[in-house]
Amino acid sequence: MRKKSLIMCVTSPLSASKMLKKKDEASGRTVTVTSSTTQLHPSCNAGEIAAGKPQHTSIMMVRMIGDEFLTEERDRKYYADHYTCCPPPLFIILITLVELGFFTYYTAAKGEVNSSGPVPIDSVFIYRPDKRLELWRFAFYMFLHAGWLHLLFNLGVQVVVGLPLEMVHGSFRIAAVYMAGVLAGSLGTSVFDTDVYLVGASGGVYALLAAHLANVLLNYNNMEFGIVRLIGIFVIASADVGFAIYDRYAAEQQQLGPPVSYVAHLTGALAGLTIGLLVLKNFEQRLHEQLLWWVALGVYAACTIFAVMYNLMHPDYP
Repeated sequence: MRKKSLIMCVTSPLSASKMLKKKDEASGRTVTVTSSTTQLHPSCNAGEIAAGKPQHTSIMMVRMIGDEFLTEERDRKYYADHYTCCPPPLFIILITLVELGFFTYYTAAKGEVNSSGPVPIDSVFIYRPDKRLELWRFAFYMFLHAGWLHLLFNLGVQVVVGLPLEMVHGSFRIAAVYMAGVLAGSLGTSVFDTDVYLVGASGGVYALLAAHLANVLLNYNNMEFGIVRLIGIFVIASADVGFAIYDRYAAEQQQLGPPVSYVAHLTGALAGLTIGLLVLKNFEQRLHEQLLWWVALGVYAACTIFAVMYNLMHPDYP
């Protein structure tokens, strides 16, 4: 009898609550059953039943993240049924702390900080067109930022968008999308904006943002306030790109220092639309989604190979 009651508590908590209420009423007691009955996650065991309110809070958070960042009901159900907090989402947290640490170090070294600089042009990590043979610069430039406004935007989007996406899709997939955007940012800049320096994690940030945006765009009818989300993302992204374009040409015309590229925003977003779109909806993958995944991978690989070959064939520019 005890085994039967335990199974009912785990698989059908609403029914169990009703039976408990009837039993108490038969004994002359009055019991109020709230609507926030805790439904245990499949990964929970019997020892976690006593963790009522904290367990309920964590389940509600998991469901909220699934509803916010997954556009199809089958994916939401899969996520709610299979999510565990092990391993924890560490990639976005670690990359954010590293970027914050780099900014703090260079701010202390320069002895000044403002909204748009100074850019640490002497750093061994910054991407510079005259040092393209130092290959680590194509990736490590993401640790540097041109002012606290640049830093706050990137870190804010990483935490608000990237962290929940990592909870949904896992650290490996989010790291792949993020680094694909970072690499696309530097390679795209080396081809389309050849005489500028490059700092910031905007390539990776826009890869995450574009991947999520494309997923919402294709399925916004299935999401609550879908059109509002689309407008909000477009406004924020457009404002940031607009400021980046202004800083690019204002710095050049007013001789405020070496111009910093905005191309990484666009090529990073392209990486998100190819690799990211299909990586971020890969739970119960259907056949046509598998085919699209290979097409997207081919597009990204072709663009990457083209950029690499362009750099190899033009070693003397700019």
